[in-house]
Amino acid sequence: MTEAYVKHDIQNGIATIEFFHPEQNSLPGTILAQLAETITTVGNNNEVKVIVLKSGGDRTFCAGASFKELITINDEQTGKVFFSGFANVINAMRKCPKFIIGRIQGKTVGGGVGIAASTDYCMATQFAAVKLSELNVGIGPFVVSPAIERKMGVSAMSQIAIDANTFYEASWAKEKGLYANVYESIEDMDEAVQKFAEHLCTYNPEAMMEMKKIFWRGTDDWDTLLAERAAISGRLVLSDFTKETLKKFK
Repeated sequence: MTEAYVKHDIQNGIATIEFFHPEQNSLPGTILAQLAETITTVGNNNEVKVIVLKSGGDRTFCAGASFKELITINDEQTGKVFFSGFANVINAMRKCPKFIIGRIQGKTVGGGVGIAASTDYCMATQFAAVKLSELNVGIGPFVVSPAIERKMGVSAMSQIAIDANTFYEASWAKEKGLYANVYESIEDMDEAVQKFAEHLCTYNPEAMMEMKKIFWRGTDDWDTLLAERAAISGRLVLSDFTKETLKKFK
């Protein structure tokens, strides 16, 4: 696979949304926009009872923001628009009336941790270590931290945000509440995801929709909050520290 994509498939009430980028599933603005739009569209499809969110490939779930795109940002507005891409995905996930099951096959970094945290039920392999690396490049996980804090708590979120060089094992992420279950292999995880999704399809869709509203209670201000956070990141990406750091990735 060499071309980035977002695609979805619907079978027996289960919608599978898959994103892919050849650079370890990093997410440029175009893919973020497609992902947010797809989640919204699929979520409003009456044929769909539950959604599985996954990425392509068998190694990294998501490497976070596209560094190639970060390097090209030269003004605050462009920076805000880019980071708003992650905000739009998170907001699409929280507003989606269907349960979203996360399928995390491998390491996830930065914005990818925010996406995993925004699923309603997350299943992973033992290889799905997590890292918030934003502080390393002089930014910070401003946009995704509300979702991570909501799922894992302030203590766990601040730990990985400050310790920006370290991958935390999947077992740690499960202990902190990010993952519901951790499996030894992708095959074991996929079997469990399929069975779980099929079981959810036997539930009352209206009951699940009302439950989701309860789960996300208190997040009605996130359209504004995450836009404000995107503006902070958009400003910091122009700092001398970040510009010099990003040069190493050219």
